This record gives sequence, C-alpha cells and structure tokens, in this order.
Amino acid sequence: MASGPYRGPRMPTCSSVPSNACCRGNCRTRPRPSPRMRRPASTTPAMSDTPAGWRAAPGPLWSMRRGTGPRMVFVHGFTQTGRSWLPVAEQFAADHEVVLVDAAGHGYSSDIRANLQQGADLLAATTGEADYVGYSMGGRLCLHLALAHPHLVRSLTLLGATAGIEDPIERAQRRAADEVLACNAQADGVEKFLVKWLALPLFATLPVQARALEDRLQNTAAGLASSLRLAGTGSQQPLWDHLAEITAPVLVLAGEFDDKFTNIAHRLV
Repeated sequence: MASGPYRGPRMPTCSSVPSNACCRGNCRTRPRPSPRMRRPASTTPAMSDTPAGWRAAPGPLWSMRRGTGPRMVFVHGFTQTGRSWLPVAEQFAADHEVVLVDAAGHGYSSDIRANLQQGADLLAATTGEADYVGYSMGGRLCLHLALAHPHLVRSLTLLGATAGIEDPIERAQRRAADEVLACNAQADGVEKFLVKWLALPLFATLPVQARALEDRLQNTAAGLASSLRLAGTGSQQPLWDHLAEITAPVLVLAGEFDDKFTNIAHRLV
C-alpha cells in the first residue's frame, strides 16, 4: 500500500557523503538547489546535427521529433543521449510522433543541472502527454514523472530500471561510489571516463556498434558528474511505497542475463 501522496524526494545533503569520497580532482560536491535552464552555446545543435527526417523541438530539455500520431517519448540511460534510441524509435515513426530527449546533464542538455524530481518536471514540460519508454536512469526519470504528473503518462515501459535502494546504508554507499565516479569523470575527461565505463562487465557483451561511443562523446564531463551526484541511484529516495499510485499500464523489461534487474522487474510489477 502507498504510504501517502507522493511529494518528491528529499535530496541528501553533502554531510551524508563521506568526506573522502571525492578522491581525485577538484570536484564540486554540493548539489545545486534547482535546475539551470541555460543551454551552453558550445553544445547548441546546428540544423545539420539533426538526423534526416527529424526536427528539433522547443522545450527546457533538448529533444527531436519525427512522425505524426500518438506521442511516444524515449528517455536514455546514463552517458547516452536521445540518439541512442534512434534504431528503436524509427520503427515507431510510421504511425507515432516519436520524441527523443536529452536528459539533464546529457547531450545538448549537458548544462542543465537537475535531480530526478526536477528532471521529471523538465521532462513533463518538454514532452507532455505520451507513452513513455525509459532505460536505466531514463526509467527512473519516467517513474518520477508517472508519480508527479500522472495525467501525462498514458503508459510506461521500463527497461533495467529500479524504484531505488531501500536500505539507507546501502544507499549511502552507492552515493559515495557515485561521487567517486563523478570525480573520476571530471579528473579524466569525458573520453577517458567513457572508455573505462564501457569496459565494465555490464557492457562486456555489447558489440562495438551498440556501445555507441561516438554518441556518448556528445556528453561533457561536468554534465555526467552532475548527473551522478544529483540523479544517481545513490541520490534517489526509494519509491517502492508509492508504486501503487501509478495507474497507467506498466511494462517492465530486463536483460536476459541480468539477474539483478530481472528480480527488480518482478518487484516493480
């Protein structure tokens, strides 16, 4: 049963992260209190950057759209961008308006700083009523969206997503680990960080093309670091007690060999 109306998570304070967690580089550890709506001039896309058949769309988050019909919104995972969904999304464009969005801290939204609740609000303002599909971090954003803006979510498809870490000690440990990753991103730079990230066992079976390194290089080290600190799993307050409030149809998927998220998927439904 739900424990009460969902009002968004309380953000952890800097004191909840071990002082030695930021092990490399001169890193910022204090979360920003609100999202920054400015898009950096260095990453403002030119018309030629938008794939043929797609059109850039206005909104607080950068997005591109294609097709007409019922709207489908695809939200990517950490270190990806909206373009990561292109091979999948194009299959729906014949009879849907398909929207690919760059989440806060990523791609052409790299300069926007937002926690998960703020990111869900930005997503709502950018894409409106739709069927939402989210992978990993994108799935967690979509969960927050479905709880905070239920009238906008016609259906929800989650891939490799979680409603959060319930144990406060484990959550603090994950938050500290996310802080170390954020420091590494800023110390190493985006390319070196991504090479290390894609070398993790999680991605070991991905073919080179599916790793989409070129697309991930559209990110910035500062943007990825902010995403880890503000929207990482360690910073997410658990939503398990609020799942019963979601009234939209929900489909939950997990990788065939991903035992952890297969178990989480069973809990989510």
